[in-house]
Amino acid sequence: MARPEIDSVTGVETTGHEWDGIKELNKPLPKWWLWVFYACIIWSIGYWIAMPTWPLVSDFTKGMLGYSQRTVVANSLANARAAQSGFLDKIAASDLAGIKADPALLQFSLAGGAAAFGDNCAPCHGRGAQGAVGYPNLNDDNWLWGGTLDDIHKTLQVGIRSGHEDARDNAMPAFGRDQILEPGQISDVTDFVLSLSGGDANAEAAARGKVIFAEQCAACHGEDGKGSIELGAPNLTDRIWLYGGTRDAITDVIRNSRAGVMPAWKERLPPETIKQLAVFVHSLGGGQ
Repeated sequence: MARPEIDSVTGVETTGHEWDGIKELNKPLPKWWLWVFYACIIWSIGYWIAMPTWPLVSDFTKGMLGYSQRTVVANSLANARAAQSGFLDKIAASDLAGIKADPALLQFSLAGGAAAFGDNCAPCHGRGAQGAVGYPNLNDDNWLWGGTLDDIHKTLQVGIRSGHEDARDNAMPAFGRDQILEPGQISDVTDFVLSLSGGDANAEAAARGKVIFAEQCAACHGEDGKGSIELGAPNLTDRIWLYGGTRDAITDVIRNSRAGVMPAWKERLPPETIKQLAVFVHSLGGGQ
């Protein structure tokens, strides 16, 4: 059995344990470390007594100080709501034009609208409202359902094809999938649509497509292809494409249609928040 001895290199006594010629030193911890350790033990005992710590079957020990971080947060939120209540009451009582005309209300609405946008709208439209394929860019002046304050406010309230009884709702036929047009006719209409915005189109095919467009598409998009805000039909002449402006993308939309959905926020957000959102979106640079 190995016995403790003094290590010749360090001068520290060993524990007597040895593994493959390696001896374990019996060097105590530094005094300062031990005192810190003991102080932590004493502190923890005091913490158990003073603060909520121990879970019980249906509750927890409240501690002598009765401190609760949840209560602190709840009070902080209540104070914030109280500070905002004056502005929110004014927003609730004002129309959109009145909010925009009042510098203080406008500043408050822009800040609140930006926060609400980040929480509720950015997942689809992007943090900068730049949009993506299938999700409109809210910074430009191209609006399917109108870009005035009132138009934006209504769209936020009822949504687009959301199922709400007053939702913005208009469906484009799937001309290929529903066999309304032949593949050759769809190709001709694609050429005509490309020609409307100065795209690379076959002149002869575009001429044939123009006749088909007048019969099948002009009722919504207009004979000049500039669309209709009342029907949510996009302008086909401005090179702004929600689902892409390539030949393949346009052909796919004509063939299979598109029907994007935006939620109705009327039942999800307070009226004051929706007004703030409308003011914020209108301020992005593309509001009419």
